[in-house]
Parts: sequence; structure tokens; C-alpha cells
Amino acid sequence: MMVERAVARGHSSASPLKSLMACVAVSALSAVLWAAPASAQDKVIVGLITKTNTNPFFAKMKEGAEAEANKLGLELQSFAGKYDGDNESQVAAIENLIAAGAKGILLTASDTKAIVPSVEKARQAGILVIALDTPLDPIGAADATFATDNFKAGELIGAWAAKTLGDKAKDARIAFVDAIESQPTVDMLRDQGFMKGFGIDIKDATKYGDEDDPRIVGHQWGAGAEEGGRTGMENLLQKDPTISVVYTINEPTAAGAHEALKAVGRDKDVLMTSVDGGCPGVQNVKAGVIGATAQQYPLLMASMGVEAVAKFAKSGEKPKPTPGLEFFNTGVALVTDKPVEGIESISSEQALKKCWG
Repeated sequence: MMVERAVARGHSSASPLKSLMACVAVSALSAVLWAAPASAQDKVIVGLITKTNTNPFFAKMKEGAEAEANKLGLELQSFAGKYDGDNESQVAAIENLIAAGAKGILLTASDTKAIVPSVEKARQAGILVIALDTPLDPIGAADATFATDNFKAGELIGAWAAKTLGDKAKDARIAFVDAIESQPTVDMLRDQGFMKGFGIDIKDATKYGDEDDPRIVGHQWGAGAEEGGRTGMENLLQKDPTISVVYTINEPTAAGAHEALKAVGRDKDVLMTSVDGGCPGVQNVKAGVIGATAQQYPLLMASMGVEAVAKFAKSGEKPKPTPGLEFFNTGVALVTDKPVEGIESISSEQALKKCWG
């Protein structure tokens, strides 16, 4: 009450100049008060949507995105599917990011075809969509793709396996433990690359499973996980206990396949190959569990993706692919402690210094 009266008295006795100064001060204060929320709202949002949170590959991807977002002052919102192949959760994540006003979305799609309508909706809303690791189908459905050359990754391990076996390659019994039955692009590309490297005739370049090479025992799907790799390998061994070469979509799958082989005493005489080059997988190369893997760099993919979103938010410029390719190639290296002539590779010791960098 006393304050109200003091204000009343001051107002009644104020000169016109003092009143004007008071109005200016109030206006300035109002501008400051309104400026803070506006600046918070203007912070660039970038979304990261991965297949799962359980695969260490995607954990490393999230680590790279977080570090780059903090460095550039962007807000990172992260989402993941409940399992490899969970398209519904990824669709919901895109809807959330559209509603949040995100400027960019970094996506490793579980279903590379089914996710396309949601990606188109995001792009129509003015959001830059970058596919990481796994190209969409078609690849042009995203604004850009930052990925390993997954076909090359498969080709490297396939060629290594063939050269390691030498003359025995013509009588090999080959098992494939792939990702999921819908054959997302990354799954198809690695599988088909292995076949080319090993010398298997590829029929339809857009899918696997139609080959007629008698050396192929069959395909199973491990969902990119250790448990799935074990089950898939058990099924393949029931079909043919004489399997001599195993291709796996990634290193958790390879670890599970190894356990299945070990259970029947076949872990020492089967050639195991894989893709990813994560630190646990490279350790398995060093231990002799995996003969060769192809190393890729998810941290680099993610950090480059965040950087591209920041640039797009500032200038509207979109990233460009590597010349001669439909995507930006983030690199791949063959990792083995048993090198073969004619195929460039690095050792497990070298790979451990850069695993998932």
C-alpha cells in the first residue's frame, strides 16, 4: 500500500521530461524481457533418429552428434527405434521434429522404403534431411547421404575371404547372416558387395536371395544383434553343418554367430567376416573371432551431418555428394591381422586407434 501511494505521488508530481524518460526505460526493459525467450526459441534444432539405442555403432553416432551440436550451439534431439526394423517409432520421431520446428534431421532408416513419405513431409516443411550410413530407397528421397560405401565394404571382406581360401574357395560353403528380411539398402549393399568380392554371380542388383551359386547355404536374419546372430547361425548349421565361410551384417551379429559355431566345435575352422570396425569388433579381429571386418566411421558421419544442418540453417546451402557418387563417402578400411596380397588393409592394432572415429 505504501509503495502504491509513493508511485501515485511520484506520478502526479512528475515533469513531462521525467515521464518521457520513464516510458523509454519501461520500453527498454520490455525489449530485454521479450528478447530472452525469442533468442531461446531461435536456437537451431537438429534431430538424430537411429535404428536402436542398443547397438554400439549408433551410440557412437549419437556421441558424435552431441559433441558437434554442443560445439556449434545447436539443440540436439535424439530418437531411436525399439528394435532394428521399427519403422513406426522413426515415423513418430519425424512427426515430433516437424512439430518442434527442427531445421535438420539425421536419419539411419530401419525401413528405407516405408520411411520415405515421412521424409518427404519433413522436406516439404523446409527441413534438411540427411541419411546417415543407410541410404534411403530411392537415395534421392533424402537431401543428402553421408555413408560408408557399403557395397565396397562388403566387396573388401568378400575378396579377402576368397583370397584367404585360395583354391578352396571353389568348394566353399557360405552362410549369410543378414539384417532383416525387408532388406534395407545397407543390408542389401553389404551382402551383394560380399558376393561380388567372393566371385558369386549377382542376379538382381537390388536384392539378395535370388542367387543360384551352389556354394551358398542360405540367408538368415539376425536383426543386427548378437542374439539374432546366434539363432541365425544355428539355423544355417542345421541346414549344412559343413559351412566354411560366414558373412555377417555387423559385428554384434558376428559375435552371436561365433557362439553358435563354438557350441558345435566349429569356431576354429570357419572363416568369419563382418562390417563396422567398432572397438569391440576390432578386438574380436585381434582375438581371432573375426577374420576380417570393414571399418567405417559413424562419429564422422554424425558430426558432419550436424555441421551440414548448421550451415543450411545459416545460408540455405545443402551438402553435395562425393564426385562420381550419389552420396558423400565417409570412408572404409579393411581390418585384418591376416593380410592378403593385392588388397590394402590395416591391422587390428591400427584399427583400434581409430575405431569408430
